[in-house]
Amino acid sequence: EDYAKAEADASKAIEADGRDMKALFRRSQALQKLGRLDQAVSDLQRCVSLEPKNKAFQEALRALGSSMHEKMKTMSCTDSKVEQMFQILLDPEEKDADKKQKAAQNLIVLAREEAGAEKIFQSDGVRLLTQLLDTAKADLMLAALRTLVGLCSGHRSRTMAILADLGAPRLSAVLGVEHEHVSLAACNLLHVMFDSLKEGLQKDFRGKEDAVVLDSSKDLKLLIKHLLELLALEGASAHGRDNALNLLIKVVPRKSPKETNNSMSLWVIDQGLKKILEVGSTVCGTPGSLPVTENSRMSASVLLSKLYDDLKCDAERENFHHLCEDYVRSWFEGHELAGKLRAIQTVSCLLQGPSDAGNRVLELEGIMDSVLSLCASVCEAHQLVAVEALIHAADKAKRASFITANGVSLLKEIYKHSERDSIRIRALVFAEGSTMKLAKQCRKWLCNEMIDAGTRRWAVEGLAYLTFDADVKEEFVEDKAAMQAMFHLAKSEDRSVLYAVASTLVNCTNSYDHEEPDPQMLELAKYAKQHIPEQHPKLRAACVVSALACMVKSENPALTNSCRELISRVFLALVEEAEDRGGVVAQGGGKALIPLSLEGTEVGQTKAAQALAKITITSNPEMAFPGERIYEVVRPLVSLLHLQRTGLENFEGLMALTNLAGISERLR
Repeated sequence: EDYAKAEADASKAIEADGRDMKALFRRSQALQKLGRLDQAVSDLQRCVSLEPKNKAFQEALRALGSSMHEKMKTMSCTDSKVEQMFQILLDPEEKDADKKQKAAQNLIVLAREEAGAEKIFQSDGVRLLTQLLDTAKADLMLAALRTLVGLCSGHRSRTMAILADLGAPRLSAVLGVEHEHVSLAACNLLHVMFDSLKEGLQKDFRGKEDAVVLDSSKDLKLLIKHLLELLALEGASAHGRDNALNLLIKVVPRKSPKETNNSMSLWVIDQGLKKILEVGSTVCGTPGSLPVTENSRMSASVLLSKLYDDLKCDAERENFHHLCEDYVRSWFEGHELAGKLRAIQTVSCLLQGPSDAGNRVLELEGIMDSVLSLCASVCEAHQLVAVEALIHAADKAKRASFITANGVSLLKEIYKHSERDSIRIRALVFAEGSTMKLAKQCRKWLCNEMIDAGTRRWAVEGLAYLTFDADVKEEFVEDKAAMQAMFHLAKSEDRSVLYAVASTLVNCTNSYDHEEPDPQMLELAKYAKQHIPEQHPKLRAACVVSALACMVKSENPALTNSCRELISRVFLALVEEAEDRGGVVAQGGGKALIPLSLEGTEVGQTKAAQALAKITITSNPEMAFPGERIYEVVRPLVSLLHLQRTGLENFEGLMALTNLAGISERLR
């Protein structure tokens, strides 16, 4: 289906022999697919003149003539429609809101079709869409952005022309607006533009000799440069900043280590690392701080981690470390208390992302001493920054002897003596005392809606550790209010809680890897009166599935590959019993498992594929995966058929595929 190359090859054959009917017919087919119907007709007419009795040529010419007639009819009708829709949208006298909404919707639908998109583009549409953007009215801006998505999808030359007309500064400004939906629509448009500039030659209409070579690398860098500038721009909204970070995560690092070129990551590190750290180091509520959301620092950490992982050699990593160290020093030295807080917040951000860089910065002179001294601060905001940094340091530090000697004992003291719940909840993981007592306190904080979501997240972090204990797990599973509070938190805007929720659910469903003990060894252990670990109680609740499905839908950077793996483990545990599978499907589990089986760690993809196999074996596949979704299940099931997979995985994969093969001839 590479029609452009097929046309080029056929043209060369015709140059060699102008009467080569196979080449003429092949070129007419390719031209037809490329939308150049007049040229396709010309080639077919030559075929008919060379072989007048060939019925295939006559039939093809007749079909092409009718499709040209239809296209002309559609185009003439579309011309007037496009003009009419823009008139309604841009008319300041038009007060009928329903009429405007319908016109906007029609324009968006039209832009999704290639003929409609081309017509809008040729009818001075970009200038008119720019006018809609400049009205600053949310509904008109949304209509313009969604229409532009249709114009840019998979069409590189059109994308480059639109970018030249609109300009990267205007697109960046729209991304940074306060209106959340407008900012998200601008983010979607920019993502489509990036994809088209990188890969989108499949729909381009190129010249006869393919003489024009489009170089989009400058446009890509220009867009990324403006996204990086938006991160540190004081006037940009918090949502716009998050959307810019999410875009950079998706488009800058290499998709696979097999790609050798990491120049884009190197360029972003040189041009924008300090701008990314500006977001990561922001201390909310301090004078002059950038507007951020609960997710901003986590997004910055994920982006830093992806950039660091994309580096190929020690020299590149050393440059990354130096830039981070210079940034921390610039705040730590000569900025009094506010600067020290920014420096410590940067350390937290790095420890949550590229922890090697965080450990290096932690060893800079005076940093650890400042963290320890600020833990005793009378100001709650300052103490919060220091306690969080200390927790991340204790969790990630390689050379943790200093932290173990000083930091952990300090955290224990803070938990015992602090009167502030917001501080105690963070220090709880390192507290001394009965696990049951600590878990009870966690559940109490988790259910207290008076405490903000960002603080209650730490109660889930605590439970992620404490639910390793069988008694804690049993009590937590029985506590319906605490479970619901945790699921509600998983669906909240603060997505940094996802990993902790997934970890807790892995513990509650016993879905971590464990070897089955040898029956003979068990008998020996009983005879010797040795302790035999018992199977912990298992969570089997329908409400879990809807929360997991909601977590998978999240487009947030917090849904990392390791987080996906944990969710896949939980799903596999939930479908272990055949009678539970119907409930999992009814709650949206089947739909959620498909993306988990196609993206993430190898272990996570296998667990999700096995869960899909179990559902497909015992459920009616047409009910579990309605419509076209049933075709998406085939590839994950085939991935289970491998010598490296277990016997059970191979067996269940084959059983599931057997069940699918009986559905229809096309699916078979």
